[in-house]
Amino acid sequence: MSGERRGCDEQDDEAAGGTGERVAREPLTGRVGGALIAARRQRTGRRARDPDPGTGPAAALALVALLLASCVAPRPSASSSLSPTAIPIPTTAPPPTASPTPTPSPRIGAAVVQNVQLVASGLRAPWAVDIAPDGRLFVTERAGRVRIVQLGPGGGLRADPWVTVPASTSLDGEKGLLGIAIDPGFATNGFVYLYYSYAVAGGATRNKLVRMRDANDRGVDETILLDGIPGSANHDGGRVKFGPDGKLYVTTGDAENGANAQNPSTLAGKILRLNKDGSIPSDNPTAGSAVWSLGHRNAQGIAWHPDTGALYETEHGPSNLFPDCCNDEVNLIVPGGNYGWPNVRGAPGDPRFRDPLLDSGRVETWAPSGATFATKPGPIRGSLLFAALRGQHLHRVVFGPDGRTVLFQEKLLTNQYGRLRDVFEIASGEFLVLTSNRDGRGQPAADDDRILLVTLR
Repeated sequence: MSGERRGCDEQDDEAAGGTGERVAREPLTGRVGGALIAARRQRTGRRARDPDPGTGPAAALALVALLLASCVAPRPSASSSLSPTAIPIPTTAPPPTASPTPTPSPRIGAAVVQNVQLVASGLRAPWAVDIAPDGRLFVTERAGRVRIVQLGPGGGLRADPWVTVPASTSLDGEKGLLGIAIDPGFATNGFVYLYYSYAVAGGATRNKLVRMRDANDRGVDETILLDGIPGSANHDGGRVKFGPDGKLYVTTGDAENGANAQNPSTLAGKILRLNKDGSIPSDNPTAGSAVWSLGHRNAQGIAWHPDTGALYETEHGPSNLFPDCCNDEVNLIVPGGNYGWPNVRGAPGDPRFRDPLLDSGRVETWAPSGATFATKPGPIRGSLLFAALRGQHLHRVVFGPDGRTVLFQEKLLTNQYGRLRDVFEIASGEFLVLTSNRDGRGQPAADDDRILLVTLR
């Protein structure tokens, strides 16, 4: 199996054998100036795959549910435009402290999409979002801009960027300005962390992690923390988040060379763990190495369970025709774990590697991206949510008390807002969702791309 294959998100409908049929995306509608732009109540009744899908009626029903979508999702059509509405949103609470005690699972059953509100529109291929203690949203655009969305009365998307970095991009590729993380001590140090691609002599792509400082509402003093991460037009990873241990976690892709993922001496195809200053923690699996886990094709989302502190990851599989398709993954990450790419995919049970908790199979593609857990009190607390690009939905997964067994999964917002890039929980328990319809692979509406505020119950 070659590591050169493009990601699940990277093949157009017709080339991948799809129909190319257009599905109308539901417009946001509502009263002018009001907070509520759209209210929906959605109960799908779709059942998850059985944790043991080998035999029985439950397994058959679960398999049918997973096969309902083809390996290629249809492109959305343009939706109506709407001016953004400023919405006051509280800031995010500090990350929880890890606890080894298993806790009860969230509700088994369909979540209700109560509200979808428009926070901002007119962005271009936003990739990640984080929120500062003062309520400002920091949003990366792949072309190299960090945009500010000011919340509250008189707020909205600021016209001028907070900073513009010299990111290297390609029309239909994945590289560029990707992840962002606000320092837990931002109120005193003003630090913001960015991950972006850049070109080197001869045209090759590299990625780097940098730190900037917020001064007078502008980004200044770029400091390189980690450089020389192998890159390519695709498979650049790019997620940056602080864990509950206060360390900085960074995902990287295999740079379209599968061998990188199994090579411990390269930073490609890994999840990395660093101190805030870019140095290597003394308790990493290998002394002197930033590598936390390896064997990743294109790690995209990372999120920590609110009670156990366990780290989960979403990852793109290949996107060729059946049977050489798909196998997008959700993994439980352990220090030093090897997740098998390019030697294995799916869950073959090879003792050398760690199988995913969940994968999309050989027919359906999700192209999972940003991920978060629902951490606030309520019926969906403890659910994993991830944004799906090719799947054009918000995916919800319920794990059992062991944190491994998939008890239930469902798709929300399917084909309503196009490609979804990131999901981020705020302190109120609502979720910011970024669309990605101007990334060269979607069909944008007039007001794309957008930041939505989604209320789930």
